Amino acid sequence: MIVLWAAYTISFLILYLLPGDAATLFAGGGDQEAIDPELVAQLRSELGLDRPLYEQYLVALGKALTGDFGVSTQTGRPASDLLLESLPPTLALTAFAFVLSVVFGIVLALSASLARAQWLRNLLSSLPPLGVSIPVFWIGLLLLQAFSFRIRLFPSMGNEGFESLVLPAITIAIPSGAFIAQLLSRSLRSTLAQPYVEIVRAKGASERRVQLGHAFRNAAIPSLTMVGVLIGGLLSGAVVTETVFSRLGIGRLVVTAVNNRDVPVVQTVVVFAALVFVVANLVVDLVYPLIDRRITLARTAFVAA
Repeated sequence: MIVLWAAYTISFLILYLLPGDAATLFAGGGDQEAIDPELVAQLRSELGLDRPLYEQYLVALGKALTGDFGVSTQTGRPASDLLLESLPPTLALTAFAFVLSVVFGIVLALSASLARAQWLRNLLSSLPPLGVSIPVFWIGLLLLQAFSFRIRLFPSMGNEGFESLVLPAITIAIPSGAFIAQLLSRSLRSTLAQPYVEIVRAKGASERRVQLGHAFRNAAIPSLTMVGVLIGGLLSGAVVTETVFSRLGIGRLVVTAVNNRDVPVVQTVVVFAALVFVVANLVVDLVYPLIDRRITLARTAFVAA
């Protein structure tokens, strides 16, 4: 609840500090120089924007606690309805990107760890920092230039068909997968230095069995911890990617709402993203004991003490 309240409050204050408001933008339309002051005052009164900041905040927060996030100042429709309409394309994009990033991260980390040639190991190990440091929008522009404009393999925009999902999903998956690979590689190196690994090797197990059968399971736990952060990164990446690829979804909805100072819509999306983050971390906590029984034993010993 604290995370949700903090997300709601911070987004409210940030939007309040932005220059202009929804009434001014709505009254001016495309011509901000021909704004009628009387119309702006009337709209501010209707939207409640002429009230003190604390009053606007408390009224909005009270309604949000009952599940009412208000109506869009631009369309007049409930903000929750706009979120639900934009949700399916973004869910499809983030789910596909999540699968790609996990597969890409695990394969890259294991390949770097299992590579026998030193030059190949160094090359593979240098890819994760590079993938993390590249901005998402730049990856999207490079993919568009290569696969849409040159060889015309995938469409450059739109939501039609599975083909339109490939490049946006890869755009989001590259930095997320690189982050997983970076974390998993570091954890694998640490795990492989443990004494029990030397015992397994001394018993004659192959290097592949040592790494995949014994080290990987323990090394994966720190990476699993970051799943909640990763999902948050995928949602934020969707905002940029949907804009670059002109896709419909939550990202486009947020960009349009911020440009129009549509506070109810922005806050609905922010609270939804925070809720996803909280639920993802809760699921991770519940999955921990299934992967590492030492956590269950430690909790049992703590309760018994």
